[in-house]
Amino acid sequence: MRPLVALCLALTTCLAGCASSRPVVPNPSIDTREGDRDRLAGLAAAAKDRRYVATYQLSSVDRPNRTVTAAFATDGSWVVAIPGGALSGLADIAIYHSGATLDQCLLGPTAGTAGSRPDLGPLTPACFVVTSLAPANDPRVEHVFTDWIDRFIDRASALAVAGTVQTGIAGSCFSVESNSTALAPPVDPGVYCYTDDGTLTYVRAGFGTLLLAGTVSAAPPSVALPAPVVAAPPVPITAPRAP
Repeated sequence: MRPLVALCLALTTCLAGCASSRPVVPNPSIDTREGDRDRLAGLAAAAKDRRYVATYQLSSVDRPNRTVTAAFATDGSWVVAIPGGALSGLADIAIYHSGATLDQCLLGPTAGTAGSRPDLGPLTPACFVVTSLAPANDPRVEHVFTDWIDRFIDRASALAVAGTVQTGIAGSCFSVESNSTALAPPVDPGVYCYTDDGTLTYVRAGFGTLLLAGTVSAAPPSVALPAPVVAAPPVPITAPRAP
């Protein structure tokens, strides 16, 4: 073998061996952290499995602050009670679900409003079975604890998600918007915050803001229907004009 050819072969072998022994340096331009959309989906999945009782301060425009109670039992039944949630703040209501039954329940007049609208008649506690809630009968607060969680879990939902910081709020917070102007938003645009175990701590949405208040309690075995069922339409969220 000619000396020049032998030298070239030796150099080629050395370069190949040296190249194979070099450590692989990660590309700093590749972000391997969990994306905000995936992070929200993971926390929502934890929230879907949570069973608990918690209270929240509900704040909305031109209304006094109210205490919302959410209870999710181990048997799958749940209730979200919303003081002043119907008849323009004159009636306390709750949204109840058990098995295949969904009810809107009138709990009675809101504190301090009894007798202010005699034309509405007595606001006797009663539950009204519904297939679904129309906008006119839907306080919307219950959705943050129920079906909107499924939208967060489903990565195919038309949502744009970005992490955000909310001072004084526990957990991870996300700004959520619809990413398609051609579709109805799958959830209210706003800010949603969860702790790692799936506890909702804060929401800012179209109906106002919810802030976790107090300690989260253990789930009861079951949640009872808060009032007897009657054959009547659900209570409207906005009171009719006074005669």
